[in-house]
Amino acid sequence: MNSDDGALWSRSLAGDGEAFGVLFDRHRDRVYRHAYRLAQNRPDAEDVSAAAFLELWRQRIRVRLVECSVLPWLLVTTTNCALNVRRSRRRYEALLKSLPHAPPAADPGDIFLSDNPSQGVDGPLASALRALKPVDLQLITLVVLEGYDLASAAGILGLGPEAAKTRLHRARHRLREHLPGLPAPRQLTLLEEG
Repeated sequence: MNSDDGALWSRSLAGDGEAFGVLFDRHRDRVYRHAYRLAQNRPDAEDVSAAAFLELWRQRIRVRLVECSVLPWLLVTTTNCALNVRRSRRRYEALLKSLPHAPPAADPGDIFLSDNPSQGVDGPLASALRALKPVDLQLITLVVLEGYDLASAAGILGLGPEAAKTRLHRARHRLREHLPGLPAPRQLTLLEEG
């Protein structure tokens, strides 16, 4: 391998993109291997390698060849870029650790189906809703609890209009079976056919 970069570097300084491309092709593997040794993962190694070659172009007026090769300058720059990436990662991780961590947000469905009377659903109704098949619960939620018309709910759930109508009828019937005694006023509206 010809390690004399002098002529190519002179042409690169004069704006010859092909000469810079030849330098890139000549040294990219060694630069990448060095970046990988320092970064120890492929995405960071690729970023570090790219940054080193970008710096070679940006700093081209100040770059000094060592024994007619640009590789030593590239390797030193690769080391510096890898250290910058490592510092940035440490700062980012420290920032994440320093942020206050709120408790995870409650699932709105769980809130609605909770036994908490302030949510408008009593224990027996919540249990009856939980006993439904997921698609039936979604249909009851959309049509009965949220007020969507049956055709819209069917479209959202990927059901045909007749299938949605049948499922809704059966889901209401199952709810009536699961609810003990006389339904509370809120439960009456849920069980009304519409």
